Amino acid sequence: MPTQQLDYFTSLVAEDEHFPLTEAAVAVAQHAYPDLDVQGVLDKIDQWGNKLKKQITPDTPPVQRLQLLKHFFYNELGFGPNPNDFYAPENSYLHQIIENRRGIPISLAILMMELGQQIGLNIRGVSFPNHFMMRISLQQGEIIMDPLTGDSLSKNQLQEMLDPYLDAKGYRGELSLPLNIFLRASSPREILSRFMRNLKMIYSEDERWERLLGIQERLVILLSDSAEEIRDRGLIFAQLEYVRPAIADLQRYLSEMPGAEDAADIREHITTLESQTKLH
Repeated sequence: MPTQQLDYFTSLVAEDEHFPLTEAAVAVAQHAYPDLDVQGVLDKIDQWGNKLKKQITPDTPPVQRLQLLKHFFYNELGFGPNPNDFYAPENSYLHQIIENRRGIPISLAILMMELGQQIGLNIRGVSFPNHFMMRISLQQGEIIMDPLTGDSLSKNQLQEMLDPYLDAKGYRGELSLPLNIFLRASSPREILSRFMRNLKMIYSEDERWERLLGIQERLVILLSDSAEEIRDRGLIFAQLEYVRPAIADLQRYLSEMPGAEDAADIREHITTLESQTKLH
């Protein structure tokens, strides 16, 4: 495990104040692309920001800035969804998205938010179920935007998108949750954790354990209070037959969450791993 890269990532996500979301999101890819030039990627985004700034004066109102940003991002640069291979990991690595101009909602949103910030727009991310959104406050009111297209969505459209999720979770009838709960702005740490959990899901389903470990190491750093992320790293270590680190992580999980629902399964898993160490 390249500790230098993990140390760099640790320094980026150490504090919530001045959290460099774009840089941290670019740096996530270093587990899969160890030679990635993070600064080079950030310089490319800044070049676009500078190009955009030339179209704006101090008097340009926010609503016009947003129109210019959307035109630049979707029309001039040609960013959009990747309908052919939505679940490819490349759609979550910013340097690949910049190259291919194709991504998923959250990765496109991170780029859009960064460019917006560079021209004085405070675009915030919204962890909407199953489809990451962007939110911006203008004099005309709050706008919720789809990062795939830049389209503004009405409350009715958002409710239609939300209903299947509410149905699946059983949040209907008396338990029905209001739409506004799902439209609050997310913190940079929350955005980065969702961004990384997409990759975690992709690599888990494909059983690419080495790649998955690279993401999981960073999730443990990012969400340092989460015992579940430590457990998951232990389970990945076990898949890779890194037996001692696996046991250490799983024991740590049990010490922090002795009453967890899966505690009995994890204890059994530890016993199996310990028997392997005796065999060696």
